[in-house]
Amino acid sequence: MNHGARILHLRGAAGMAAIYRKISWRLLPLLMLCYLVAYLDRVNVGYAKLQMGASLDFSEQVYAFGAAAFFIGYCLCGLPGNLLLEKVGARKTLLRMMLCWGAIAAAVAFVREPVEFYVLRFLLGVLEAGFFPGVILYLTYWFPASRRARVFAIFASAALLAAVVAGPLCAVTLKHLRDYGVLDAWQWMLVTQGLPAVLLGVVAYFYLDDKPADANWLSSFEQQMIAQDLERDEDALNGGAAEDGEEEEPSPFATIWSLLREPSIVLLALSNLLLIGASYALLFWSPMLMQHWGAGSHTELGLLTALPNLAGIAGMILIGYDSDRRRERRGHFVASMVLAAGGLGLAIAADNGLAWSLAGLTLATLGIAAAAPLLVAILTGMLNRRRSAAGIALVGSIGLLGGALGPMLSEHMLHWGGSAAMLAALIVLYLAAGAILLWALRLAPRRGGPDAGHGQTDKMARS
Repeated sequence: MNHGARILHLRGAAGMAAIYRKISWRLLPLLMLCYLVAYLDRVNVGYAKLQMGASLDFSEQVYAFGAAAFFIGYCLCGLPGNLLLEKVGARKTLLRMMLCWGAIAAAVAFVREPVEFYVLRFLLGVLEAGFFPGVILYLTYWFPASRRARVFAIFASAALLAAVVAGPLCAVTLKHLRDYGVLDAWQWMLVTQGLPAVLLGVVAYFYLDDKPADANWLSSFEQQMIAQDLERDEDALNGGAAEDGEEEEPSPFATIWSLLREPSIVLLALSNLLLIGASYALLFWSPMLMQHWGAGSHTELGLLTALPNLAGIAGMILIGYDSDRRRERRGHFVASMVLAAGGLGLAIAADNGLAWSLAGLTLATLGIAAAAPLLVAILTGMLNRRRSAAGIALVGSIGLLGGALGPMLSEHMLHWGGSAAMLAALIVLYLAAGAILLWALRLAPRRGGPDAGHGQTDKMARS
């Protein structure tokens, strides 16, 4: 490339970077806020149970099964939720989901029997099911595959931000709203953290646009450049030629069946299941672990729980940027799983010492946080436009089974061998997730293009 051509290339690259920054600032803050609220609604029961026992006399098994019920509902409805978003658009789908899940999340405050707790947690999972895979699909309409690791990482960081906010926010609510009015403090906590989803659903409906072509805040030139980037991705996934627009589109069942027959997709789903199962188990029991390691008051517990998640936010964004910059996914994911396992190993070796156990949990959280958006970026790089909605939801729904199994498995390990046995089991799950992902990439079909399947990962690994 001569000097003049190189200058034109750099100018073009800078111009495209400016377009995608503009899109990021428009879409990501609101989507992250919605995800923060969603994540808070699903995990705050871990804090509520610190006081619920005095009112409801629920056992640890009841809480574990209630946590599992959420993920069972999520798993069953993630796929139809994503197919619905593809058909009717993000704005209408988000409005429907958020109005309903906000009401259900608040209603959990009024349960009195275990069966009521199970039913509402199940319904919360049903109603939130399409949100995360739907937003991932939605972002693929706006960003090419080469930019997705960083975008997915920024969006997913809202989950860790929710964990950072959850500790102090739940602690303050539990401390200062105890027996205020007709509700106990834990009831106020669930109500005040559930209802914001209703308002955000309305805001998302009026603020978001379904696709770049609908966005009047983009110029026609910007819309055209985005379309060209996305079309290059599609051409690469289809072997260098665009799909025939007149070809009959397969039914959703045919698409799902084709995905289930592809070993690399099934193995990615299994890797995701292990990753999510171990991660939610660790998240669910983190308040208990902190107390076991020596955390005292609710305020201290909230602040200490925030530290690993702050490290995770920084780590996942930096690693996502580095993965895009180097055009490498596989090595980054495996290194993240090794870091997660090593951090938990340090927590075990610390033998319940608070400082070193917290350091180990911080390293583990950094690795766990970085791995999730990398796996999603690998997956979306394997899927063409026709298979994206079903593929993202299928892998996500199978993965969320881990959210049902992880807390229950960890509860059994906790009673069998204490916190060390539970953390050792999570180490095995993380290392297995990394090994299975490597296996999936070895079996992935080779396709052209920098972000397509096994050909992409081989090229990325060599660069």
